[in-house]
Amino acid sequence: MGQNIVTFALAKGRLAEKSVEILEKCGIKCKHILEPTRKLQLEDESGLYRFIFVKPTDVAIYVERGVADIGVVGKDSLLEGGQDVYELLDLGFAKCRLCLAGFEGFDVNDSRNIIKVATKYENITKRFFESRGQNIDIITLHGSIELGPIVGLSDIILDIVESGKTLEENNLKVLEEIADCSARLIVNKVSLKTKVDVIKPLVNNIEKIVKA
Repeated sequence: MGQNIVTFALAKGRLAEKSVEILEKCGIKCKHILEPTRKLQLEDESGLYRFIFVKPTDVAIYVERGVADIGVVGKDSLLEGGQDVYELLDLGFAKCRLCLAGFEGFDVNDSRNIIKVATKYENITKRFFESRGQNIDIITLHGSIELGPIVGLSDIILDIVESGKTLEENNLKVLEEIADCSARLIVNKVSLKTKVDVIKPLVNNIEKIVKA
């Protein structure tokens, strides 16, 4: 990785689209990276910024390891992965909530029984219930988490909730909110020192645009 080139790790889809929108306002001509292509590594028009496309849950790993200098990642992925990076900005988009959900009336504070929790967020779930001294059985799923309580696989789920329509259509309710989540700008700790002349002004510009 060239000393003067700043590499971004982005997840394709909405996170990349909103990120590019902000970077374009910062003067970085990179709209073309959203065009259909099989390439996983692209550059802006100036050649000073490189973009790699990875899975949302992998963004922070690439940044932590120094393969990328900067990344845009959901707060839920940061909480789950726990990577050692600088979280510099809340970008204010891709907003959602991490919630416990299930059928109305289920006691999520039950400390007498083992609660079966379906989730893809194993680490968050473990930490959350350990902090409350509750015994749980984590059932790891990677899709259709809401199906857990419906078919009797789990008592509740721990998942992100945006509009809540999927829960509503399946007669499920938010039982407790755990955290507010949104897209975050993260930076590699070494990069912030070695490329501070480029990264710091860029972060300042992004912050102004986000606040505006």
